[in-house]
Amino acid sequence: MSIIQASIPLFFILLGLELAYARVSGRGLLRLNDSISNLSLGTLSQLSGLFFKLVTIGLYIWFADHFAVQRFFPAIPAWIGGSPFYSMGGFPGFGVRVPEFVSWAVVFVMVDFAYYWSHRLSHEVHVLWAGHVVHHSSEEYNLAVALRQTSLGGLMTWVFYIPLAVLGVPWLMFVTCNALNLIYQFWIHTRAVGRLGSVTEAVMNTPSHHRVHHGVNPKYQDKNYAGVFISWDKLFGTFVREDEEPVYGLTHPLESWNPLWANVHVFVDIWRMALRTRGWRNKLKVVFGPPSWRPEDIGPSVVIPEVTVDNFRKFDPVVAGAITLYSVVQFVVIIFASVKLLAIADKLPMAQVGAFVFYIALALVNVGGLLEGEAWAYVMEQARLISLGAAAGTLLVLGTVSRLGAALALGWFAISAVWLWTASRAPR
Repeated sequence: MSIIQASIPLFFILLGLELAYARVSGRGLLRLNDSISNLSLGTLSQLSGLFFKLVTIGLYIWFADHFAVQRFFPAIPAWIGGSPFYSMGGFPGFGVRVPEFVSWAVVFVMVDFAYYWSHRLSHEVHVLWAGHVVHHSSEEYNLAVALRQTSLGGLMTWVFYIPLAVLGVPWLMFVTCNALNLIYQFWIHTRAVGRLGSVTEAVMNTPSHHRVHHGVNPKYQDKNYAGVFISWDKLFGTFVREDEEPVYGLTHPLESWNPLWANVHVFVDIWRMALRTRGWRNKLKVVFGPPSWRPEDIGPSVVIPEVTVDNFRKFDPVVAGAITLYSVVQFVVIIFASVKLLAIADKLPMAQVGAFVFYIALALVNVGGLLEGEAWAYVMEQARLISLGAAAGTLLVLGTVSRLGAALALGWFAISAVWLWTASRAPR
């Protein structure tokens, strides 16, 4: 189990505290449909990592094995990767191994520096933005948005960390520091925390700084890229202080709860523009140029509109309460199934993991469609329930799995199918 997966219970505890604060304070910090969309995308990101991280970490290890400077210059010492802490025996607390601690601290800062450039170029290069846009497509700003992560971006941004492999940073140190970097960024996705002390705001990335980064207001666009240390933005001229409350989302709103479409919609736009425009120079610039740039034969570059919290209308389709309840219950079941799959995936054949991921992804797409009131979602969800019910019934007859488990699954899918059919006829 990865560090991020082990942190999932903590994430949900903090989400609960933020929800409690919102209820007590009367502030509308979360919306149910948006939060389900965020968690759906986070779930798909973790599940896709079961496959893609094998590639990205494998590439890091390959570069470290073949191109690390210590391989060519043996006099350069290796990084000290042991534990920086040790037990104090029978005394409370722990001691610090100074060489190991310094080694880990330097690697952590290097990882954060690489993250800054990875993040910055993910806003400045169209194809990288296509992977990163997922995280910005929510029109809310809360802890659930922190979990709204891409399933595809890591396949492109791994290259920014290869300099660490060339410097000989062991893959385990890199993976650990990168995970800690991402975990730190979870808590800054909130409107429940205002500005912190001047010293903290001067050095660290804070909720105030990161709210700016998620703002769609022209003055806030493409600013505050930091992961942990805001110092990088101040050093490279990309820092902006939070003044008025930002408007969150995209210049061209996603307007969908479909997690697959959220992951691919900009890739689709790039493909369509590359086909329409003439000349290889234009085609290449569509892919690798700024996200706002457009070829002259397609139209003018994107102009960021001036928006405020008073004139911005959020995507919030109205569906029947019965459909919302059905979607929430199915979503909770899917989340539990996903957490279980993440815990046991390394013990299962890859083909079986792929089948489970397919049905989880299909279920999340259907939940998103139901929350939009889309007709296709009812058909797809009924098809999912019938196919899984048939599979559970077959396993029950064959006795190849626990008969009790197969019977319970069959009963659940049958109840869900009837429930969905009934809910689909309820008035809005």
